[in-house]
Amino acid sequence: MGKPIVGGDKPQGVVGAPNEAALIALMEKTGYTMIQENGQRKYGGPPPGWEGPSPPRGCEVFVGKIPRDCYEDELVPAFSRIGKIYEFRLMMDFSGSNRGYAFVMYTNKQDANKAVKEMNNCEIRKGRFLGVCPSVDNCRLFVGGIPKSKTRGEILVEMEKVTEGVKDVIVYPSAVDKSKNRGFAFVEYVSHRTAAMARRKLIPGRIQLWGHQIAVDWAEPEQDVDDEIMNKVSEM
Repeated sequence: MGKPIVGGDKPQGVVGAPNEAALIALMEKTGYTMIQENGQRKYGGPPPGWEGPSPPRGCEVFVGKIPRDCYEDELVPAFSRIGKIYEFRLMMDFSGSNRGYAFVMYTNKQDANKAVKEMNNCEIRKGRFLGVCPSVDNCRLFVGGIPKSKTRGEILVEMEKVTEGVKDVIVYPSAVDKSKNRGFAFVEYVSHRTAAMARRKLIPGRIQLWGHQIAVDWAEPEQDVDDEIMNKVSEM
């Protein structure tokens, strides 16, 4: 886990960054915190003074084709022109460069829609254009390798033990024996974020359920972020 900046404290992912001074200046100017964990650097979430629940589904946009040496000190001001940012998540690699894409969550759907219209094909640097589209808000995981004798209730209890934010479990009965499941389930989480954290925790195969190795992935394929897809996005 990273730790947020508090007063003079500098979080992991900012100390030693190529643009450390610019990131600290951004935080001091806006009052937002920044934390790096699980391969992403998170700015805000929530913003300073925020009360109440996080924004509903449909408030987040996906940003691709980001220059690898372009960071929050350039990106946040650009996207803040659209509206108030609830959270900005920049995907990072181990070298300290970004991975070419980010997610921006606004406080309302109107600003998210406006960002897609106005920021897609935005020239962030000379000759470098961003690709912006609605974020795939995937909240459901496929979990295979479940013993067929387990009930929905047992699977729900077990998933709540090993992951956080479980909202529901969907199990289909076997065609041969209705008292048994088909060996897999769909697990729905309260948000894309909690689903992504659960997937990250489960996917290396470190966790077994009832002594069984499980297979975990998105119930629906996640949006591919390769250049071919982003070229199509930029033509929207």
